[in-house]
Amino acid sequence: MNILEKLTEDIAASMKSKEEGHDLRTSTLRMMKSAVKNAEIAKRGKGDLTEEDVVTILSTMVKQRKESFDQYTAAGRTDLADKENSEILIIQQYMPKQLTGEELKDLIQDTIKETGVTGMKEIGKLMKALMPKVKGKADGKVVNQMIKDILEGA
Repeated sequence: MNILEKLTEDIAASMKSKEEGHDLRTSTLRMMKSAVKNAEIAKRGKGDLTEEDVVTILSTMVKQRKESFDQYTAAGRTDLADKENSEILIIQQYMPKQLTGEELKDLIQDTIKETGVTGMKEIGKLMKALMPKVKGKADGKVVNQMIKDILEGA
């Protein structure tokens, strides 16, 4: 079952549910499905969306909510920050399992060995080789910071 089919099923289940928080879950699931459908419409005639495309869309949604969360937190709007955080948790349920810090570090070190990168001047080469491996599984900012820490410590 692909992500879109699962979303459709889960929207129906959420709408029938009477548990607390089902309204937020339903609206978030609908928003996710809408974003995927809009991408399908934009891609018409160029083939169907792949699961990787859908993960990219969901990753973008998570990134947007993290930025909003930070802004609301800085402004002291914990009510809105909590809503954004709840949406992040719902969206992440449909994404691949996120890499742990240790898994990411090992993957970066393996990619450094593969590419032969020796310093910060070659970070672009390393990122180009690494990002397809971590797409949807780790935040780009976290990856970039960890690369810098490893290369500067090496």
